[in-house]
Amino acid sequence: MGYLVGAYAISPASLDGEDALLAGLAARADVRGLELPFTGALHRSDEHWLLARLRPQWEHVVTLIPGTMGRLQADKTFGLASADEAGRQAALAMARDARAAVARLNEAVGRAAVIAVEVQSAPSRGSAGGVGSAEAFARSLAEIAAWDWFGARVVVEHCDAHRPGHPQHKGFLSLEDELAAIARANDRARRPLGVNVNWGRSVLETHDAGTAVAHVEAARRAGALSGLMFSGASGAATPYGAWQDTHMPQAPAEGLRHGAEGSLMTEAEIARTLAAARGAALDFVGAKIAIRPPEAAVEARLGLVGDLLALLARVAA
Repeated sequence: MGYLVGAYAISPASLDGEDALLAGLAARADVRGLELPFTGALHRSDEHWLLARLRPQWEHVVTLIPGTMGRLQADKTFGLASADEAGRQAALAMARDARAAVARLNEAVGRAAVIAVEVQSAPSRGSAGGVGSAEAFARSLAEIAAWDWFGARVVVEHCDAHRPGHPQHKGFLSLEDELAAIARANDRARRPLGVNVNWGRSVLETHDAGTAVAHVEAARRAGALSGLMFSGASGAATPYGAWQDTHMPQAPAEGLRHGAEGSLMTEAEIARTLAAARGAALDFVGAKIAIRPPEAAVEARLGLVGDLLALLARVAA
C-alpha cells in the first residue's frame, strides 16, 4: 500500500534541504504522494519550484489548513463555517483559489493527480470574534461540492472542536456537526464529500487517545470516512510540548530506530485506529509528523518518516 506524506511538516527550511527530502521520499516505493499545504499557492516560497519536483506517478492531497490558520490570525470571522457572511465568502474565495491550484498541479504533471482537497470548519467557536456555525458550513460545502474539482474529492479535515472549559488549538465544529453538514451538502455534490481524521488532532480535542478511534468509527458509520492521517500527541513535557498541535512523531516501536518518547501514538493505538476503519473505502492513509530539533539532518527526517511508514505497513499486514 502506498502512503501520503505531509512532507511540509518535516521539511528543512532551505530549498536545498527540501530538495533532498523530496528526493529521498521519491526513492521509496511506499510513498504514494504528498499532502500539500495551500496558503494561496502550493509552496511557502516557490510553487513552480515544487511542481517541477513532483514525481509524475505521485498522487496528492491538498489541505487548506495552513492558509486557513494564516487568515484567522488577521480575521477571526474567516472560514467556511462562518456565520459572518463576509468571512464565509472570503473562505469560499480561498477554496476557488485552491481549485485553480489543483488545475495548475494537474497541468504540471500531465494528468489528474489530486486525490482530495481538504477543507476545514473554521472559524473557532471559542475565540473572541469566532462565529462558527454548522448551518453556514453546510451551505459552504453544498456550494463547493457542486464545483468541478478535476477528479479530486472534497474532504472535511476534522480538527479539534471547541469544548467549553477545555483548552483548544483550532476549536472548530464538532465531528457530529461536520457529518451533518456533509449529509446536507451531498444532495448537490458532484461526488460525495468525505471526512479525514487526523489522529493527533482528534486526541488533542479530549486529551484521550481513544478519541481518534471514536472519530474513525463515527465517520465510518456515517459512510463518510475518506482518509486517515497519523500525527501524534502527548500530555508529557517533551520537545514537542504537552498537548500541542506540533505533529509529534510516533512512539518508539520494536525493531525501528526512530520515534519520540512520550508519544501516545503507539503501535497499539495505530492498530486500533486502522482496525476501526475496516470496511470504509479509504481514499488515502498517510503520515504528517515534525522533528525536533528543528536543525535535524535530512537523513534523520527521512528515517523518522520511514519508520512511521514501516509501522503503518506492519500494522496493516
